[in-house]
Amino acid sequence: MFRGDELVTWFRWCVLFCCAVWLAPAGVARGEESRKLVLIAGRPSHPPRMHEFNAGVQLLAKCLQDTPGLTVSVVLNGWPQDESLFDDADAVVFYMDGGGGHEVVQEEGRRLKLVDGLARRGVGIGCMHFGVEVVPEQAGTEFKRWIGGHYEHMFSCNPIWEPKFVSLPEHPVTRGVEPFEIKDEWYFNMRFAGDIPGNVAAAVGDAEFQPILIAAPSDEVRAGPYVYPQGPYPHIEAARGRDEAMMWVVERPDGGRGMGFTGGHFHDNWGNDQFRKIVLNSFLWLAKADVPAEGVQSSVTADELNANLDPKGR
Repeated sequence: MFRGDELVTWFRWCVLFCCAVWLAPAGVARGEESRKLVLIAGRPSHPPRMHEFNAGVQLLAKCLQDTPGLTVSVVLNGWPQDESLFDDADAVVFYMDGGGGHEVVQEEGRRLKLVDGLARRGVGIGCMHFGVEVVPEQAGTEFKRWIGGHYEHMFSCNPIWEPKFVSLPEHPVTRGVEPFEIKDEWYFNMRFAGDIPGNVAAAVGDAEFQPILIAAPSDEVRAGPYVYPQGPYPHIEAARGRDEAMMWVVERPDGGRGMGFTGGHFHDNWGNDQFRKIVLNSFLWLAKADVPAEGVQSSVTADELNANLDPKGR
C-alpha cells in the first residue's frame, strides 16, 4: 500500500501500461486431469522493487512450470483483455493495488459480478498484499465470502515489520515450510467474515476458516507509525499481545477455496525459500492440485529476481 508523492509516478506508468497482456500458459499441456491457475498482476506502482506485481507473477509462474497436472496463465498490467481465460480456470489470484482502485471493482460492478460468478461455481480465489484491500461498501461482502476477509481502511493497519512465524498449522499450504521471519509490510487486523479475530481456526457459517501465518506484533509495532495513515489506532493498541493472521485460507460452501496473503510488498522477499514456498503451495491448494509432501520445490537466482521489473524511472 502506498499513498504519497509517488502517486505521480504511479499515474505515469498506469498510462504507459494501460493494457493487460496475457502470456501463454506455463506448465504441462492442458488435459482432463490438469488444473488451471490464473495469476493476474496489477499495474506498476510504488518505487522500484516494491509492488513489482508483473515481475512477481512471472517469477512465481516460472517456479511452477514443471508442476505435474498444472497449467499457469499469467496476466500482466491489470484486467485481462480476453476474459475467456476465466472459462476453464480452477483458481484465480489477484496480486495488485487495491482499495477503490482495485481492478475487481471497476466497470461499475461488472467485474465484481464476473468474479462472484466464478466463486459461486467453485473457482478458487486468492488475493495478495494490497490486493486484499477493498472499500467495504464496494466489495466487502464479496471478499468475505470469497477469501474470508479483507483489509479495511482505518480498521486494519499496515506497518513494515518482521514477524516470527514459529508455529505453522498442519495444512497442505504449510507442507515443507520451516519457521521463518522476514521484514515486509505485513497488514493485520483484517475485517474477517463473522467478525472473528482470525488467529484461530473457525467455522464461519458453512465456511471453514484456517489461519496459516500468525504472529503477535510487539507493542511498538502496534503503536505505529503505520505506512498510511500513521498510527497509533486505539483499537489496534487495545489488542496488544494478540496473535494476528497475515495469511489465511477458507474452504467455502460452494466447493471453492479462498486465500488471503498480506505480505508481498518487497519484491526481493520472493528470494526467501520459505516465504516463496508457502505462497506457491497455496496456489496449488487453491486450484485443488496436489501439494507435494515437501511442498513446491523451487529456487530463485539473483538474475531471476532482477528480471521483468517495471521501468520505474530507472
